[in-house]
Amino acid sequence: MPATLYGVGLGPGDPELVTVKAARLIGAADVIAYHCARHGRSVARSIAEPYLRGDQVEEQLVYPVTTEATDHPGGYDGALEEFYAAAAARLMAHLDAGRDVVLLAEGDPLFYSSYMHMHKRISERFATVIVPGVTSVSAASAALAMPLVEGDDVLTVLPGTLGRDQLAQRLRDPGAAAIMKIGRSFEAVRGALKDSGRLADAYYVERASTGSRQVIERAGAVDPATVPYMSLLIMPGPQASGQPAVARRPEPHASRTGATPGTGRVDVVGLGPAGRDWLTPRAAAVLAAADDIVGYQPYVARVPPNPRQRRHGSDNRVEAERAEFALDLALRGRRVAVVSSGDPGVFAMASPVLEAAAADARFAGVPVGVVPGITAAQAVAGLAGAPLGHDYVMLSLSDRLKPWEVIARRLAAAAEGDFAIAIYNPASRSRRQQLIDARDLLLARRDAATPVVIGRAVGTDEQQVTVTTLGELDPAQVDMRCLLIIGSSQSRVVPGPSGAPRVITPRRYPA
Repeated sequence: MPATLYGVGLGPGDPELVTVKAARLIGAADVIAYHCARHGRSVARSIAEPYLRGDQVEEQLVYPVTTEATDHPGGYDGALEEFYAAAAARLMAHLDAGRDVVLLAEGDPLFYSSYMHMHKRISERFATVIVPGVTSVSAASAALAMPLVEGDDVLTVLPGTLGRDQLAQRLRDPGAAAIMKIGRSFEAVRGALKDSGRLADAYYVERASTGSRQVIERAGAVDPATVPYMSLLIMPGPQASGQPAVARRPEPHASRTGATPGTGRVDVVGLGPAGRDWLTPRAAAVLAAADDIVGYQPYVARVPPNPRQRRHGSDNRVEAERAEFALDLALRGRRVAVVSSGDPGVFAMASPVLEAAAADARFAGVPVGVVPGITAAQAVAGLAGAPLGHDYVMLSLSDRLKPWEVIARRLAAAAEGDFAIAIYNPASRSRRQQLIDARDLLLARRDAATPVVIGRAVGTDEQQVTVTTLGELDPAQVDMRCLLIIGSSQSRVVPGPSGAPRVITPRRYPA
């Protein structure tokens, strides 16, 4: 039976990322071949070692040069061409004798791999089979726990040896990018990132998938003298990272306000009402990309811990200070996620952050984004049916930031206008009378049979949704974890399939 050359991809370094097919072929092969430098050590062989039988022929293909100078009459290219021809002849001798050869390749055999040089020289005479492997790009993206491309994002893979000017030109496109071969070229690569305005977007990943030796850093913080061969840079695409897809321009010098555009930013992120099921993919991507998580301590605790990130939890009564703190972190080049429950623009942190950014000239150059989330009103309404199916008002009963007289006037106006009303912050341990007064105010303008939904701890194991009426609403049942929805004159309660009540506010209003 004719022998076969197998180009076997081993993945990025973890032997558990070797495919089942690759492991089977390694164990069955007559000959195991691998490239290495003159020191004789082979990363590819070390990955494959758990699958070797121990009695196989090993062909060590030792490069005559790697990066050093050579006295070969044909120069560097001539020395390599001679080596590839001799290596191919050695492998074909085994194939001629009927021995299958597995040529090991880190990552994927046809992705910046030495295998392809053998393939070109052998495939015309002998059968070849390519066994793809997990690439270092995939491993780096997985190590970051960050989406690389999404939707219409375009991924560009570049060699770091391309040169600073050419790299910068290609990096100005707003898509995702991976830069390979950065070891000896890191200074030029980092210069290209700075020239293209993408230095703040780039993550440095060293030895992805290799356990405790794995290193992840922002590209700007890396010491070029420490960059090894097994490293690369990753830049997620605009859709995957939740950023607008705009063309990049060269990064300017620091502005007079002290901010360096492109190095730091603040995103105010809505976590939804509770739990990962309520978190949008865009919010998850922005959280994953952050260097710092800032917010009210219980909300910060809802973000899964990441040792790469710093967490800054604080009291719920220091919104302005929290906003300035986040912007100051961004001035220092940090990517900051300020987290809010629900939607950050609904009684949450988007306003304080934007106000602080506009009030202080130091923050004029800091980009601020708002990543919306599912609101508590939407979550409670969805569980109760469709009580917000027509025009509605969102209103907070908390008088910490506005006087009760303003709240009462607005509540009365909403009742007079016959809006459905979503009431946030209805009560707390120290604030009980406001809900009693609000119920009485509404009863003076609404029928006592008006449907009321009490949603408590929605999205958690303690979730409760109660349907009652305005006349039977018991303020003692309500606390800070609740949201109330007061129906309009058109809202009605209908039975669901299981008998549980559903509240509907029809989309049509009587003439």
